[in-house]
Amino acid sequence: MIPSPYSGPGYQRLLTAARRSLERTGGDLAGSVSVRNPDDVERKAIIGITGQYRPEGVSQLTVRLADLDAAVREATGHGLAELLGRLGPPLRDRPAEKERLESAREAIVRSGQKSFLMSENWYAAWLAETARDGTLTRLANVGDGVQFGQAVRVLEAVAGREEPVLLQTLAAEVTGDTHALDHGTALSTLVLRGLAARSGAGRPVTTEDRREIWDACGVIVDDLASRVLVLNLPACGSGLGEWLSGAAALGTPFYVTLQQLVALPVTVSAPVVHVCENPAVLRRAAGVLEASSLPLICTEGRPSTAFHRLAAAVVSGGGELRYHGDFDWAGVSIAGSVMARHGATPWRFSTADYLAGTRSEGDYVALSGVAQATPWDPELASAMARTGRAVYEESVADALIADLVQSPE
Repeated sequence: MIPSPYSGPGYQRLLTAARRSLERTGGDLAGSVSVRNPDDVERKAIIGITGQYRPEGVSQLTVRLADLDAAVREATGHGLAELLGRLGPPLRDRPAEKERLESAREAIVRSGQKSFLMSENWYAAWLAETARDGTLTRLANVGDGVQFGQAVRVLEAVAGREEPVLLQTLAAEVTGDTHALDHGTALSTLVLRGLAARSGAGRPVTTEDRREIWDACGVIVDDLASRVLVLNLPACGSGLGEWLSGAAALGTPFYVTLQQLVALPVTVSAPVVHVCENPAVLRRAAGVLEASSLPLICTEGRPSTAFHRLAAAVVSGGGELRYHGDFDWAGVSIAGSVMARHGATPWRFSTADYLAGTRSEGDYVALSGVAQATPWDPELASAMARTGRAVYEESVADALIADLVQSPE
C-alpha cells in the first residue's frame, strides 16, 4: 500500500518531473529533478526526502533521483518506479519504444526492398520518399506494416498486368476487400502516390486527378464511365462491331464504353483514323458531312482507358492515327502522350498551323500553365511560348472538316 503522503500536493510536481526523467532515460536513476518556485508544502516535503534544510523563498529545489528512490524504498519497501506506476499510468520506456519503432520501420523498408519492382526507378523513389517523410514511421507506430505490404502487392499487380482491371476487382484480388482501394483509404493514398511516381504525375488532388492516374496505369475506377466518342468507325465483331458499323452507316456519333470494348472486342480495319480533342469538332463533322466523313475519334480532353483501347485496336488492325488538339500546354501534352503511346502522327498540328491560327485580330486567350515539349515539331513549343496565345480546335474547325471529306472512289 502506498503511504498517503506521496499522493499529496507536496509531491505531485516532484513525482511528475521524476516520471518524465525515468521515461526519457528508460529508468535511469543517475540524474536529478527540480521543482521551480516551490510552495511551503513542497519545500518541506523535499527537505524530508533530502534531509537538508532549504530556506523559504528558494527559487528552485533539486533532488537526486537516487535519493528520491532511497526515500521511497525506506518508506514503502518499493522503488520509485513502482511508486509512479501505482500513482499513475505504468511508466513508459521511451528508448525501448523508439528502438522497437525503428526496428518495425526497418522491417517495413526491407519488405518493400524485396519487391521485383526495386529495379524500377519510380518504385525506389516512392519507397525512399515514404521512408523519408514519416509515412513508414506512422505505419510502424500503429503496427500496420501489413497495409504497406498490401500497397506493394497492388503496385506489383498493376505492373504485371497487360489488360485493364476494375479498381474493385484489383482490391479484392490483393486484399480480399473490394472497397480497400476506395478514395480516402490509407491504402489508396499509398498506392496512388506510387502510381503517380510511375506515371510521372504530381500527387493527385482532385477526383479527376485520381481517375487519370488510375486510368493511365490500366486500373478502371468505373468501366461504364470510361468512354470514347466515335464517328463513322465501322468495325467487325458481334454486338459492338455491329453497332459501330450501323452508326457509321447513319453518320451518327456513338459513345463506346470500356465495358463494351472488353466484353465485346472489335476488329478495326481503317487505313486512317483522325483523332480530335474537342467533341464540338466531331459534332460539326457529323452535322456537315454525316456518313461521308472519314472515321474520327474524340478524346474529350485527357484520353480515357476506353480511348486507348480503341486506338490500340485501330493500330493493331493496320490503321494510322492522325492527331489534332488544342494549341495550349494541356493540349500539346495530350498530343505528345497519344503520339508516344500509339505512334500517332500530327494532323494540322505544326508550327505553321499554329501561327496560321493566331493571325486573326481581336481577343484571344493567353497561354497558361507549364510549358510542354513538342518533340514532333520542336519549334512549335518555342512559337507558342513566344506568341503566348492559345488556339483552340473550334477556331480552326473549317480546315479540319475539309480534311475529313472522303475522296470519291
